[in-house]
Amino acid sequence: MTIAEGFWGAVKDTPLIRLHRASEATGCEILGKAEFMNPGGSVKDRAALGILQDAVERGVLTPGKPGTVVEGTAGNTGIGLALAANARGWKSVIVVPETQSREKLDFLRMIGADLRLVPAKPYADPGNYVHVSRRLAEELGGEAAGVLYANQFDNPANGRAHEQTTGLEIWQQTGGRVDAFTCACGTGGTLAGVARALKARNDKIRIVLADPEGSGLDAWVKTGTVKASAGSSVTEGIGQAARAPGNLQGAPIDESMTIPDTEALEQVFSLLIDEGISVGGSAGLNVAAAIRVARAMGPGHTVVTVLCDGGARYQSKLFNPAFLREKGLPTPPWLD
Repeated sequence: MTIAEGFWGAVKDTPLIRLHRASEATGCEILGKAEFMNPGGSVKDRAALGILQDAVERGVLTPGKPGTVVEGTAGNTGIGLALAANARGWKSVIVVPETQSREKLDFLRMIGADLRLVPAKPYADPGNYVHVSRRLAEELGGEAAGVLYANQFDNPANGRAHEQTTGLEIWQQTGGRVDAFTCACGTGGTLAGVARALKARNDKIRIVLADPEGSGLDAWVKTGTVKASAGSSVTEGIGQAARAPGNLQGAPIDESMTIPDTEALEQVFSLLIDEGISVGGSAGLNVAAAIRVARAMGPGHTVVTVLCDGGARYQSKLFNPAFLREKGLPTPPWLD
């Protein structure tokens, strides 16, 4: 039996789950990395821990001494940062667009984060949550005062955390028998880090960026320019309409694709009712992309993706018939 030392010791070694229905439909092995089993409930725990470990190594934060972590986030990174900060005696100030799910906002309040809600603004607007959080960290005194601006989108510690843990775990868990990896991007840390880890061991592994509608990262991979696609998405924390985050720069990405919400939600609902696995919209999008890639590669291949977080964080949206109908999205029969 392995005993983990609190939050900081428990963020690792999530299982790979064989997705039976997707695997049978494609003749491939489609495996989902169960990141919702991290202590903070999402893949973002890894980025949060990596960023804070780096801050400790640089002397910005010291366990047991006063310190503050500031970040702008769609929610999950903020949850990971707040929990990890709690475990070391630091405060957390989390700036979130007010459009994010009620469940994530309530969770942040519950765990003691100083939650600052701001209107949802595009990245070019000074009121965008990323810019607000950066200014707030500066106003609080910056690193010289023991205030860390986590800067998850451009902080290389984010991608390194996934390169050293997530990617290595996938390689070890599959015994090196992996042909492709699919993943959506918010900060880009998961895709970039895992891609580097896998490509370093076998450069033939295909790395595929999965993008929601309304994001411009699919175009960026194909043309080098971020250009938002038509439509919009109900998924949270993934996609970028204005820029490619620093974490993605230089990442070894082979291809990309845009996945509509209807296709992503089909997988969210299928995983729940057919596999007994509750996930959020980004995980559904990832699985949909994995199925596309598996079909393109043909039977006999192994495709790995990420099950980013659990569905309970989206009850008021993805599992709310009124919300789904308002957006023109399918409602699963057991909720109708």
